[in-house]
Amino acid sequence: MLRALIFDFDGLMVDTESPALHAWQEVYRRHGQELPIDVWAQVIGTNEIRFDAVEHLEGLHGAPLDRESLYAVRDQLKTELTDAQPLLPGVRELLEHARASGIELAVASSSSHLWVDAHLDVRGVLEAFGCIRCRDDVALTKPYPDLYLAALECLGVAASEAVVFEDSPNGIAAARAAGIFVVAVPNAITGTLDLTSANFQVESLAVKPPAELLAELEERLSS
Repeated sequence: MLRALIFDFDGLMVDTESPALHAWQEVYRRHGQELPIDVWAQVIGTNEIRFDAVEHLEGLHGAPLDRESLYAVRDQLKTELTDAQPLLPGVRELLEHARASGIELAVASSSSHLWVDAHLDVRGVLEAFGCIRCRDDVALTKPYPDLYLAALECLGVAASEAVVFEDSPNGIAAARAAGIFVVAVPNAITGTLDLTSANFQVESLAVKPPAELLAELEERLSS
């Protein structure tokens, strides 16, 4: 029986990943360099892999750069691009339908509470979630299962009673390691990555009406 839905945040509910990448790419371009997606992809969905973009850029540039200045430019660009992003298609409708159907809702994110809670609040969906677990709450983030195990414990449901929505290989690996059925929902960035380890994949959360999507997930859980 489907009792809970657990959502990743970055790139799944709000496209924060494109702004993060595009901000760094603009910084790189201003120094005559490029930041390829395959280099950036290793850090998507995790706080465990420490990719130092400035160090990487300095290696390409061949000389030290003003780190503080680079981060200031990156932060301004990222903030402007992220603040302009709405909830991704189908997210609000799925949350509303799940709540009306008595299904528990949680977020499991490798980002901080400061980041996740603020973005959910400004978009009017913070109160939809009975549980939010972020990197502040666990020892290890994705691809380790800690965040999803913490969300299950918080909600009081078994792994077999939940479905996870994820957009990245690191997130999918974390959900699978926690024993939870995971649906891949690629975005503009992660659509180029290998998401085949998910149990199921949809183009977006708006691909079907919420009732149809949940009915299909219920059937897949019980099969």
